[in-house]
Amino acid sequence: MRHRRWVELLNDYECQIRYHPGKANVVADALSRKERLKPLRVQALSMTIRSNLTSQVRDAQIEALKEENIKEESLRGMERQLIKKPDGTRNFMDRLWVPSYGDVRKLVLDEAHKTRYSIHPGADKMYHGLKEHFWWPNMKAEVATYVSKCLTCSKVKAEY
Repeated sequence: MRHRRWVELLNDYECQIRYHPGKANVVADALSRKERLKPLRVQALSMTIRSNLTSQVRDAQIEALKEENIKEESLRGMERQLIKKPDGTRNFMDRLWVPSYGDVRKLVLDEAHKTRYSIHPGADKMYHGLKEHFWWPNMKAEVATYVSKCLTCSKVKAEY
């Protein structure tokens, strides 16, 4: 019954079915299988985590842009490119600018790395996740340093 359905389906197409006897008709091993062009990735369908992170960043932005603090931000004139949003936050290229003032960068890094939803990602994965929503100068290097310190701490804890 099942064979008949396949035959009827294949009759609609111009094709030839050839049988290769012996060793030529074996199942492909893992090394000779066709490689996927784009690797499969599992992404969260939708997740909303409510926190006061945005308001903390906004407050830190206000303090960081004061004349006495602007030099420490190392923006080198980029503060003129920050766009103020209706909620009062400032964005750079549609990403939330996270100032160094008030230790909010560490808060963002902790949130991205240590929460139960992130499961300690590596530096690259963490950076790519953060860069979709946040921006600050030298961000990639800071993420790499943060992750390496976390890995070092976990190795020390494992030894005891």
